[in-house]
Amino acid sequence: MLKNSLAALFAAAVIAVSLANPLRTGAQSPTPAPQFTLPPYQTLEPVRVLGLVRRVFRSHRPPPPYETYTLVRTQFTDYGPEPGASPYPDPEGSYTMHYWVRNVDRAALTREVFRDDARGPAAFMRPALNEPWDPGPPTVDLFEPAPLHKHNNPQAFVPTPEPSGEPLKTIGSVIAIGESDYDVPQMTVEHNLLHLVLKPRRDPERNVLREIWVDKHSYELRKIIAHDRLFTEDGEGIFPMIITYTLGYLSQQLVVTRFHGVILPRVDPDGTQHVVAGIGSTIDIDFQDITFPSSLPAWYFDPRHYAQHLDDLPQ
Repeated sequence: MLKNSLAALFAAAVIAVSLANPLRTGAQSPTPAPQFTLPPYQTLEPVRVLGLVRRVFRSHRPPPPYETYTLVRTQFTDYGPEPGASPYPDPEGSYTMHYWVRNVDRAALTREVFRDDARGPAAFMRPALNEPWDPGPPTVDLFEPAPLHKHNNPQAFVPTPEPSGEPLKTIGSVIAIGESDYDVPQMTVEHNLLHLVLKPRRDPERNVLREIWVDKHSYELRKIIAHDRLFTEDGEGIFPMIITYTLGYLSQQLVVTRFHGVILPRVDPDGTQHVVAGIGSTIDIDFQDITFPSSLPAWYFDPRHYAQHLDDLPQ
């Protein structure tokens, strides 16, 4: 998901909600209240709490049909002018891109942002988590499973639409919450939060959540720890990562505002450790200037039309 020469995927995620306003888009909206009654956590099994967390999350979705944002990626090398000195910036791994996204299929027009008013050519992208290109968009489905296989072509790859937030079904006094991707072997109370430890029921490489923290009254997400991977294209293989996501609310829409990634060594079955070469231990991605326009031109989302609109490209 994190792009590294168009070959890096996410490896693990820690998601935290920020109550400050990092969006640079005006005042944040308050956390929206779900339109259904939430039973107290003391009366529920942990897996039921997870079901309600999912339901609360999906009650704020789907996201707006269009969104725009600026992605700022900051990466450093693993070497500096001398031992112990700050590492050099990585000129290939650090850049700024502007995105215009249609959320129904995550098709996007992108342009690299250079100094002043200089912009790069129009390029098609399909931002998504766990893919070998830049992650996104800010309104991405945080409960979306990782794909079965790595995708290399964002034009051919179309994400599966996320589930709709249908009401819970009642059969007598039994409430069906749907089959969860996870067991919840442990739930504890930490001040105003519930801490749930998750265990994937199926493929742990697709169901990447490992721990979540939620508000114990509203069941709104506050923090998530998840597993994922960093893929390299130079034969070095796959490396685990820990990613910190910062979240906030904009127009009552939960959005990701920052990724802070820490690359971990890969450990072979015999105990041998490998460290990815040339890249520093951290990668940061900031989403700035997030907006939700009411409409965008249809040709933004068809790269075959870009050459016909060179004079109309957005800035």
